[in-house]
Amino acid sequence: MALWDRFKQSAQSMQTQLVAKKNDLKSGAFRDASMAMCALVAAADGHIDQSETAKVAQLIANNEVLQNFDKDDLQRRFFGYANQLQSDFQLGKVSVMQEVAKAKKKPDEARAVIQIGIVIGGADGDFDAQERAVVREACFTLGIAPTEFDL
Repeated sequence: MALWDRFKQSAQSMQTQLVAKKNDLKSGAFRDASMAMCALVAAADGHIDQSETAKVAQLIANNEVLQNFDKDDLQRRFFGYANQLQSDFQLGKVSVMQEVAKAKKKPDEARAVIQIGIVIGGADGDFDAQERAVVREACFTLGIAPTEFDL
């Protein structure tokens, strides 16, 4: 099986796992950390363009796991984090990564945040090295071994 096929299958499996835990993923910390993760993945290459943010915002609105939250609120948070990253990527990354860290207290939520990052990163058919690197960094922030997700 080709590497992309394995990744695609893994991302689908992660989405299925997330849906199964959907009712447990309702905290504000999870909401904030998930939107921060989405922004980090969208800006992984150091900049973010409107088409990229629009695509991620659409994925957020349609993600079944995130339907516990108001989609307009989610998108507002995502765009806020994306704007921080766009204004000054390095400074914004520190601030946004602090939002990701909020999920550290609950291991299931922390793993779900990583899974959302992987699902969003791979949604365009290319989970590139920069996206992998930012998700790996989030793993370290959350105290999770990146190897748990083959990163």
